Amino acid sequence: MLKFIAAALWICAVTLGAVFYSFQAAGHRGAGEPPKPMLGGLDYVKTDMISVPLLRNGTIGGYFLTKLVYTVEPDQIKKLSIPAQALMTDQVYSYLYSNPQIDFTKKESIDLDAFRKSIRDTINTRVGVELVHEVLIDQVNFLSKDDIRDNAIRRRKNAGETAAAMTKPFQPAE
Repeated sequence: MLKFIAAALWICAVTLGAVFYSFQAAGHRGAGEPPKPMLGGLDYVKTDMISVPLLRNGTIGGYFLTKLVYTVEPDQIKKLSIPAQALMTDQVYSYLYSNPQIDFTKKESIDLDAFRKSIRDTINTRVGVELVHEVLIDQVNFLSKDDIRDNAIRRRKNAGETAAAMTKPFQPAE
């Protein structure tokens, strides 16, 4: 019985010490002060999927799909009067439409470093301060018109097979 009481007192003392320490550590940071952003004071912001139709000879040749991550100064992004997502999307469209020589069917004609640098530089020039430090590519794809058509046909075919299987009468196994 004496061991049980000693163990209970020990657990209470350790718990009180941990609570006291956590309050002390929180007090040093300051009340209401947000934690520092990760890695050198920059925030990482992900974009939604950006889909840009690519026009060739007046028709849609395919879709450029990308997700980007960009590093920004937290203080500067709060000062923006428009959403940063809108700026990024606009710059991706502007880059792709101002460089019609890019052929997504040929991998060697795509310069991702130039793409990232151009997006970063044009946003910083447009805003007037160094807002974006780095543009990282989370995902990049190109779907040609034929790929989209094949996927649509495959989906319709699979949907038809599923509907036909559901309309068959149930036959118990013998």
